[in-house]
Order: sequence, then C-alpha cells, then structure tokens
Amino acid sequence: MATEAFEEIADTFEFLDDWEERYRHVIELGKAMDPLEDAFRVPATKVDGCASQVWILPEIEGEGPGAVFRFRGDSDAMIVRGLIAVLHALYSGLSVAEVLKVDAGGELARLGLNDHLSSQRSNGLRAMVERIRLLAGQTAALG
Repeated sequence: MATEAFEEIADTFEFLDDWEERYRHVIELGKAMDPLEDAFRVPATKVDGCASQVWILPEIEGEGPGAVFRFRGDSDAMIVRGLIAVLHALYSGLSVAEVLKVDAGGELARLGLNDHLSSQRSNGLRAMVERIRLLAGQTAALG
C-alpha cells in the first residue's frame, strides 16, 4: 500500500540511472518542503535516534482508526529533509489504521535507499518511521 505521491517518487527513481541522481532528487524533494517554524522545533516534536536534528509535527484530523494522518517535518541536514519528504509522500493522507499497515521497509527498499544510506542515516530513518507509527498508533487506540 502506497500513496500516489510515493508512487510518483518510485517512478522517478526508476528513470534515474545512478545513485548520485537519486540522492540529488531526494535533496530536491526536501528543499521543496516548507520549513518547520521555530516554535515547533521543540523537544516534544524532536525525533531521538537521528544523528542530525529532526522534528516531526503530527497534524491528525479526526479520531480513532479512521483519523487522517498528516505531518510536517524538518531537519538541519539536507539529505534528512529529503528523507522526511519521502516519508511524507509515503504516509500523508492515509488513515492512522492504514499508516500502521504500511511496510515502510519494503516500500523504501523499492527506492534502493537501504543500500546507499550510512548506518547512522538508516538508523535515523528507522527512528522517524517508528515515531510516525507511534503517533498513528496512539490516535488509532483512542477510537
């Protein structure tokens, strides 16, 4: 299960010949995101387990398993901002119940990210996915 936005990224990656081009594309995706206001760069939104500074701000509409999951995020590292944009494409607009069903590892593997990210970046990406799943799970449980 993947959103249309994520499918577009996957399709683009198929056309890009080498990892350098894909890496640049991820950075461009991050640059296209609106920055997170300083007021939201607080401990409550900070993601632990990332080598760089990462913030994820949930914006969930509704309650229970059918609530629509959206989030905004930011990082002080350009590649990580891009990874946040990829996760945004993967999850935003799904219900919180659907978020919990997404095989993030499998979907991200389609992009070949796992093969080219440092272990620190891979751990950070996993930490971001875990935070998103936690936020969705908390909302789903309230239903």
